[in-house]
Amino acid sequence: MEVGQGVGGDELISTLETLVYSLQLRVKELEAENSKLSSQLSNCDCSEKEKKKVDDSVSIKTRRKKLTKKGGYDQSIANRHSKRYVALKLMYFGQRFYGFSSEAQLEPSVESELFLALERTMLLVGDRKESQYSRCGRTDKGVSSIGQVVALFLRSKLKKACSDHQNSIEMVSREEYEGEIDYVRVLNRALPNDIRVLGWCPVPIDFSARFSCLGREYKYFFWGDNLDLLAMESSGEKFIGEHDFRNFCKMDALNVHAYTRCVKSFEIYPCDVRFQGNQLWAIRIKGSAFLWHQVRCMVAVLFMIGQGLESPDVIDTLLDVDRIPRKPQYLMAPEIPLVLHSCEFEDLKFICSSDAQQTLCKHLVKQCQTYHLQAAIYNEALLSSLPVLSGAKSKTFPCKKCLLSNGNGKIKKKIAHIPLMSRPTEPSYAERRAKLETQDKSMKHQQIHRL
Repeated sequence: MEVGQGVGGDELISTLETLVYSLQLRVKELEAENSKLSSQLSNCDCSEKEKKKVDDSVSIKTRRKKLTKKGGYDQSIANRHSKRYVALKLMYFGQRFYGFSSEAQLEPSVESELFLALERTMLLVGDRKESQYSRCGRTDKGVSSIGQVVALFLRSKLKKACSDHQNSIEMVSREEYEGEIDYVRVLNRALPNDIRVLGWCPVPIDFSARFSCLGREYKYFFWGDNLDLLAMESSGEKFIGEHDFRNFCKMDALNVHAYTRCVKSFEIYPCDVRFQGNQLWAIRIKGSAFLWHQVRCMVAVLFMIGQGLESPDVIDTLLDVDRIPRKPQYLMAPEIPLVLHSCEFEDLKFICSSDAQQTLCKHLVKQCQTYHLQAAIYNEALLSSLPVLSGAKSKTFPCKKCLLSNGNGKIKKKIAHIPLMSRPTEPSYAERRAKLETQDKSMKHQQIHRL
């Protein structure tokens, strides 16, 4: 078969040469190991042979673990190639993931799937520390994103790609990086359906996806039925500006000591989706940075205001940390409707080839069609159950009284709402720090006593 010339042919030839060289080395290693084992087995009895089989099995598992730690493939292969520092723009549907970060040791995570794809495509250069990996945000379990950004060194096909401490954009001209590996196309072939790379961009060596970010935008989707949207929007505008948001987050007193954040804008707007006369809405929040669970806590309080359970003044009260140093206990808003929409950087323009973009669009259309089909099935199930719910033969949407009844016509009692200012509170930051310091001193005393 004749290999095509040009960008695609050169990339294929380079990849095949690397694979052939790696396989040749592996064959030699296996031949030497086979010869050694054969000579050993010829001089041992059956029990020793069985023991050897067990030892070999353990050895194989150990080698697999070592390969995993090294990035899943021979690092010397990557070291023979040029490398460049690259930012990747990602989207993912977070429902099945235990968050973006893999540091919590809960799998699957978006990050672990990304690095697995990088290993499979042999784009990874060293481990995470060696590749100078950074991420813009750590979205939690169930949270999605269409604008997450990470940065790391990747294998490059260009001879002049950056491998030192200079700016990769300055070293590689526009014409040269247009002939680069199509990172979007290559990675998307190896990623699961709910993760996609949207674009890539060469970045300076001092770029950090976290600290170079100028701002982040989140969106939270919700159905607007029976909510006072005007009260929610006027209350949400109180968040704009620089405030101490310790009463609107999950406090991490061990690692976070400053809880002042700046919210740049807040907006509630309708989406182009309706169901059974119910309008889908979205909250758009922009800020320089956000605390742990900050958006979900803000939305939870706004929902209480929208339901008429709390006054809009409760926002001002909770933002006054001198008056309210301890956060009242309340549940956060659900995680599934939350989306990290975009991350803002200065002079960062992501690249996506026309072929990769076309394939990406086809994939997203297919996913949308799949979810619309699932929604249609649920809608059919709903329509088929309406006579049971309403006690009638007509397939009209049941009244609210039918939905709230417990089956015998009696209306279920609503759970009484306890005002936020009357609820039990969590420990303040000062109390948490004092407890941590006491625990630290206790541990030090125990260590000294043991010595």
